Amino acid sequence: MNPWNRFWNWYENKILGSVVLIAIIQFIQVPHMIWNADIMLEAGIVSRIHPVIDWFLYGVDLIEIVSIINVGMIMYSLIKKRRAEKYQSKVIEK
Repeated sequence: MNPWNRFWNWYENKILGSVVLIAIIQFIQVPHMIWNADIMLEAGIVSRIHPVIDWFLYGVDLIEIVSIINVGMIMYSLIKKRRAEKYQSKVIEK
């Protein structure tokens, strides 16, 4: 089995972990959205209190990259699996 297929077999076995990772990243977005709304409203209740807090809450946007890549990999994996199942069912019918 080539490395590409070996990787996707491994990934398909770990898909639940991928979904959990996506959920964690989405939950981290909640304080970020509150902070962002505070900046937009210029209330200063959450934002601009400390530069380190602002840096971490701004940096949450970069974590979304992992989530976007992970969702793409899950979609590819599911499509690949569905196509393989269709192909196998056609072979069995013949």
